[in-house]
Amino acid sequence: MTTMTTRTVEYPADGLTMIGHLALPAGADRRPGVLLGPEGMGLSDVERRRADALAELGYVALAFDLHGGRYVGDPEEMLARCMPLLADPDRMRGIGRAALDVLRTEPRTDPDRIAAVGYGTGGAVALELGRAGAHLRAIGTVNATTTGRPGEAARIRCPVWAGVGSEDPIMPPARRDAFAAEMRAAGVDWRLTVYGGALHAFHHPPVDHPVVPGVGYHRQHARRAWRDVVDLLAECLPVTEDLGA
Repeated sequence: MTTMTTRTVEYPADGLTMIGHLALPAGADRRPGVLLGPEGMGLSDVERRRADALAELGYVALAFDLHGGRYVGDPEEMLARCMPLLADPDRMRGIGRAALDVLRTEPRTDPDRIAAVGYGTGGAVALELGRAGAHLRAIGTVNATTTGRPGEAARIRCPVWAGVGSEDPIMPPARRDAFAAEMRAAGVDWRLTVYGGALHAFHHPPVDHPVVPGVGYHRQHARRAWRDVVDLLAECLPVTEDLGA
């Protein structure tokens, strides 16, 4: 019996050599692809395991890199890199497009059936791909109710799902309201799930280094958010075209 396989992929983006994690489902046929973006700290085993889980479900999954192969565990260093990035839609789009190109050109990927899912900074990258008009079947974000440049959300051509903790001080109600207003004005098919009592990065298991204030793991909501991501993919990107037809 064949099983899911993984490999490391290197590609240039943002002036760095990025090191992504590609997970391939069993078999040799083409499958839908999922671009998976990490929190601001960067690619870790958390995202690698999520990519592997998506491959077990039948998707070609690429967990992309933000920091040139580095995991930035120091909060001050992470913010020093991510805050300018989050303020620069073109840089975010460059990082997203480079990873999307890797996923699209993978022979196992059906290039017309790709979704982008991201957490924190990786979710902001996924949304910017949509605002840039990238051909995606779905966009899913957790902790990334970020808004873009005026009018550009009209280029989003797929459903958008966003999940956020009710007590997230980094993505507070005002940010959520602005995101909702942007999606409404653009006529996007969008949904927002608020997880009661959850902080920022509630989906991410505890780490052994300092974190920015307002971050905290919530086991039950982490499981719910993962199910919500999987449900989004099942709806918009079924592994076989006849499912849900």
